[in-house]
Amino acid sequence: MTQKDKRAAFSIYLYLGALFITSLVVSNLIFQKFFHWAPFGDVTVFGAPLFELSVGILPYPITFLITDLISEIYGKKKANQVVTAGIFASFFSMGIILLAIYSKAISASPIDDVTFSKVFGLSPLGVLASMLAYLAAQYIDISIYHFWKKVTQGRMLWLRNNFSTFSSQLIDTVTVVGLLCIFGVLPWDKFYGLVISGVLFKIIIALLDTPLLYLFVYLMRKRFNLKIGEEISLD
Repeated sequence: MTQKDKRAAFSIYLYLGALFITSLVVSNLIFQKFFHWAPFGDVTVFGAPLFELSVGILPYPITFLITDLISEIYGKKKANQVVTAGIFASFFSMGIILLAIYSKAISASPIDDVTFSKVFGLSPLGVLASMLAYLAAQYIDISIYHFWKKVTQGRMLWLRNNFSTFSSQLIDTVTVVGLLCIFGVLPWDKFYGLVISGVLFKIIIALLDTPLLYLFVYLMRKRFNLKIGEEISLD
């Protein structure tokens, strides 16, 4: 690979990392609002409406698509580096928000303290639960992805994309809902319904993003003349 190609590959990696971190931070900022998606009508699961979800789930699947793309093109090490950077960015953004909350608003401020705290007053337990679940899910997703990549010798992209995402999203959903129930943020009678709704929604999104992953991998392989299973080294 020429130096020009290496610079181009590194630039793409930076943009993917920026998109990943932005999606992750935004999901943590907006998770307190909930919505109800009812494509199958008013269905309930263990007493909870199917697909009654936090809006924070909307950008979250993008992070798994990006880590799968980075895993495929740049390798496991670079995917893990992006995940670690995402954790740092999330906690840093939470720190900035807490500082903003404790800064007293002046009388002429368009937004008063009460309104600001109501919107951005993130529950520390909710953030902790989300981060612990995210940490476990992302690293497991990357590990499973590369396990199947090795087993299939770089073929069957759809299999490692979906198997890794299904497994990690199950772990993510069970962990975050379980921790929120343990901390008393959510009642235990909502556990099974929320877990099933969250997992089903994420599985649907994972199936929908598979063609996108194929498209992006095809474009990257064509641009950098990569063989099936071949990765770009940025070191």
